[in-house]
Amino acid sequence: MTTVVHSISRAWLTTGETGAQNYDEFADDAEITAIITANPHSALAVEMPHLAPDSLGKSFTAALPEAVARLALERAEGGYVPAEQVVVLYRITAPGEPAAYGLWSMVDTDQISASADEAGLVIRNEEVFIEKVRERVALAGALSTLLSPVLLLQTAKGDELHAALAAATEAAGEPAATDTDQTGRTHAIWPIGPGPLQDELTALAGGGELVVADGNHRSLAAQTGQLPRFLAVITTPASVAIQPYNRLVSELPMQPDDFLTRLRASGAELTERPTLGSPAKGMVEIYLDGRTFAVALPADHDRPEVENLDHALVERELLGDVLGLDPGDKRISYIGGDYSSDWLRGEVDAGRAELAVVIAPVTVDDFVSVNLERQKLPRKSTWFTPKARGGLVLAQLD
Repeated sequence: MTTVVHSISRAWLTTGETGAQNYDEFADDAEITAIITANPHSALAVEMPHLAPDSLGKSFTAALPEAVARLALERAEGGYVPAEQVVVLYRITAPGEPAAYGLWSMVDTDQISASADEAGLVIRNEEVFIEKVRERVALAGALSTLLSPVLLLQTAKGDELHAALAAATEAAGEPAATDTDQTGRTHAIWPIGPGPLQDELTALAGGGELVVADGNHRSLAAQTGQLPRFLAVITTPASVAIQPYNRLVSELPMQPDDFLTRLRASGAELTERPTLGSPAKGMVEIYLDGRTFAVALPADHDRPEVENLDHALVERELLGDVLGLDPGDKRISYIGGDYSSDWLRGEVDAGRAELAVVIAPVTVDDFVSVNLERQKLPRKSTWFTPKARGGLVLAQLD
């Protein structure tokens, strides 16, 4: 059966110490340096070489030779073991949570579609920051290896794939390796070589449209770097949830009272509240200067529905029109669901930021609707959990 999902020709599987959060999951680069300091084997030392303790002060490009040397050393010292022509079963478990499943594999890059007029079974749905894409292209070129997967959501055969992955992991015995992440979730992997089971799983994984749930930059980097295939974890709707994706602004370009005045003048409705919480869809909350406000931002009903989602309104109205900031402005930090509202407020109270913006998570219905219409969400709109770990399964690019 023809499928866009394939085995990994030359894989490298962790032996237990290299697993890491993906490089784009952090609110502050210093967190990456601290993780590498605590665990020099972490794949972050290779993915973000300029943030390793002994490379601080270098640019990303200048630190690439050190990334190459670190990966070579990890392979030589047994941090990874080689495997050929495998797909890899993936299970994520935690007390009180249903098990999440995925399949590490390679996916055809020419199947990526970023708009309605582009054919393809892999739908990329968010705007990206081109500088991050360039870094991923440079890293893949230097290493000839992919360390982090694109997380893809199987839309047509999700239930069948979920059942097949659950059955396969149940029958697979002890995992080849396990890793515990910062949330306490356990990540386990099992390689599956050529044969009927591999064929069944790749057919199910490629049996319908695949939506990029995490890794928009990595998928575009595969296209930009002209890679025929990219590393992916293909997961199921039953394995994921969408958490909030908020914003911090380190420095306002105006006084807080002037900002509030301009926000009201833009047509926004502000209501002061005692605490920063979890706003409902259609409302955002902001915290600055010790005060919390619920904000209804003005929608433009002449625009497509996707451009009136809360994240789009924050990007266009609050950050753009009112504050005059482009999405890539270094004063804006994109803060995923692992960081609570209390943490956001603490950053403002401590003076490390001047404004926190709390946004309700995109609903699964909205996410699916936008993708079926082949439209794009604003940058950093969906924080899917649980996250696939980097550094567990690598794909060598031969």
